[in-house]
Amino acid sequence: MAQYARGAAAVAVIRLRNPPVNALSLTVLQALEDGLKRADADPSVKAVTICGENGKFSAGADIRVFSSPKKQGLGLGPIISLIERSEKPVVAAIEGIALGGGLEVALGCHYRIAHVQARMGLPEVTIGLLPGAEGTQRLPRLIGIPAALDIITTGRHVPATEALKLGLVDEVVEENTVEAAIRLATKLIGQPLGHRRLSLRPVPRLPNMEAFLSDALMKVKKRAQGCLAPELCFQAIKAATELPFADGVRKERELFNILLTSGQAKALQYAFFAERAVEKWTTPNGASWKSASPQPIRKAAVIGLGTMGRGIVTSLVKAKIPVVGLEQDLEYLNTGRKAVMLLLEREAMKMEQGAQTLDFHNPARLQFTVDFDVLRDVDLVIEAVFENMALKKEIFNKLSRICKPEAFLCTNTSALNIDEIASVTNRPQQVIGTHFFSPAHVMRLLEIIYGRHTSPTTIATAMQLAKVMKKVGVVVGNCFGFVGNRMMFPYTQQAVFLLEEGSRPEDVDRVLEDFGFKIGPFRMSDLAGLDVGWRSRKDQGLTGPSLAPGTPARQRRGYRYSPLPDLLCEKGRFGQKTGKGWYQYEKAGGRISKPDPWIHSFLSEYRDTHQIKTRFIDQEEILERCLFALISEGFDILAEGIASGPEHLDVIYINGYGWPKHRGGPMFYASTVGLPNILAKLQKYSEMHPDVPQLRPSAFLKKLVAMGNPPLNDWMSYLHRQSNKL
Repeated sequence: MAQYARGAAAVAVIRLRNPPVNALSLTVLQALEDGLKRADADPSVKAVTICGENGKFSAGADIRVFSSPKKQGLGLGPIISLIERSEKPVVAAIEGIALGGGLEVALGCHYRIAHVQARMGLPEVTIGLLPGAEGTQRLPRLIGIPAALDIITTGRHVPATEALKLGLVDEVVEENTVEAAIRLATKLIGQPLGHRRLSLRPVPRLPNMEAFLSDALMKVKKRAQGCLAPELCFQAIKAATELPFADGVRKERELFNILLTSGQAKALQYAFFAERAVEKWTTPNGASWKSASPQPIRKAAVIGLGTMGRGIVTSLVKAKIPVVGLEQDLEYLNTGRKAVMLLLEREAMKMEQGAQTLDFHNPARLQFTVDFDVLRDVDLVIEAVFENMALKKEIFNKLSRICKPEAFLCTNTSALNIDEIASVTNRPQQVIGTHFFSPAHVMRLLEIIYGRHTSPTTIATAMQLAKVMKKVGVVVGNCFGFVGNRMMFPYTQQAVFLLEEGSRPEDVDRVLEDFGFKIGPFRMSDLAGLDVGWRSRKDQGLTGPSLAPGTPARQRRGYRYSPLPDLLCEKGRFGQKTGKGWYQYEKAGGRISKPDPWIHSFLSEYRDTHQIKTRFIDQEEILERCLFALISEGFDILAEGIASGPEHLDVIYINGYGWPKHRGGPMFYASTVGLPNILAKLQKYSEMHPDVPQLRPSAFLKKLVAMGNPPLNDWMSYLHRQSNKL
């Protein structure tokens, strides 16, 4: 609730109370309204301060309110108007956070004081909505259109120092914010307030308003990649430039309701809760977050300072964990050190803009070595050498002898068997997979893979490490490719098969990018380097010298296989690094992809050689074959207990593989398309391609359809139920 009290002299203090973040529940809003009316009616009260309990102003409305049928009772807009109309000055004392409806309440106040550590923002766009309590109309009147557009369409948090520069707050203090607000309120008693009521202010004009808005809309659309909310946020802000305040508010409400009933808001809110759900991990043998406690990590080491290792070192330094970087010889060490220092310089510059500092020149925080003995006192080691089982086993055997008995040993692998790596150590219970995503200092996902012997404490420690590094840790079981790469395999395999049958790389990429992926499978392959997959296929005996003579070109182990990626690698086309892959680039290391006529004629010759009849493949088939094969693999992963729920797969795909967040992840998407539809399409494609097992629908998918297509939250409860329809 909101607590009403008399402050110094004639100032009433209304305190928002709803731990932990003072969310604006219906009870809090009712109490806020009562408090305002009491202050207004009390002749001895001359001014009002609104603040939050326990050093936090308010994180806004509870997201669950939006999806509940009772939502209509929520009347934050009228309460904010009540604050603004007050004849007594109202000052907001912002501590901690003022987000969403919390910031909208502050915008209704006549003055705003913030603590130097406070952060403000209107993050509704991140859950598929827009600020629905007049924020799209008040913020542009206060700070102008360009700044309001930036804050509302990105949903970013604005630090207090920046808020002061923008004019979002009137003062920033380092001491007691509430006392400072009361002092200011006392000074304002009796002063006119008309010019402080934002609804009465005009929007600051830009000399080239029309040109600015059309340019801004293009930028918003490009960044939104098919997400509706940023564009409707733009429309609401544009309305502020064209309409009187009351009409602008009506427009805001109309746009808010469009978003509220859109599938995108539901998907984004699902993604929001899914990310919180995966923190509560469990394993099939009964280990869970409830009973396992993490061990403190006071010092860490990273072995291998290639691309992944550098990003991991940078992430550890940013998380304020002292770290040792180790390489095999001085030449590699010096190259690695320079690259790490460059990354840290860049990160430090970014952090300084948010008034934070990064201490990385101190040898107690960061040191580099070629000497394994330096690792004797570390609490945790992350091995980040390239994907080679023999090399990883050699390193783990050495670590097992050198590191203290309680140290945790982590391997940054994207596919290799954790149990095999653990088998060469004297502490398999302390070995765990930590699959970082490249670039490791940017990507949020950390796939945490437990082996047969991994202890609950080790899992809890890896999860805590993810949290400290501001990453999303997802606990999964041990199988080839784990969750992310295992589901990615049928997706990329279908993409290549589609090329054999008549598509071009740019056709396939366009369809998947239009769906909302940040980057299609062929652009992704060029970015990652085609040689990475080639090395893995050679290790598996699918191509290269270990392939048995006389093996048919397009068949392996009795199933369909495409040698296309191998043939490109044999021609030295590794993607961006060589300037040629599935696309051509302006130079080796170039970033701008252009369709390559060479690839088109190469594909044409390949089809002729193998007598493949080319056909026109429509967008629907491209999308369904790539996505439904990936989703079917997801159902197999759930059935095998590799992941404990569909939200784990969705969080991995949103944070690690560029799956469009506004579609809620592959398994959520499957639930919206309808499992019977997915099953029917997979059966159709599987009949067309009987030699492709990845198109055969998962038995678990079939079971769920037979059980009547239950909602996603209930899927796992059907795993071991008997079905009489099968």
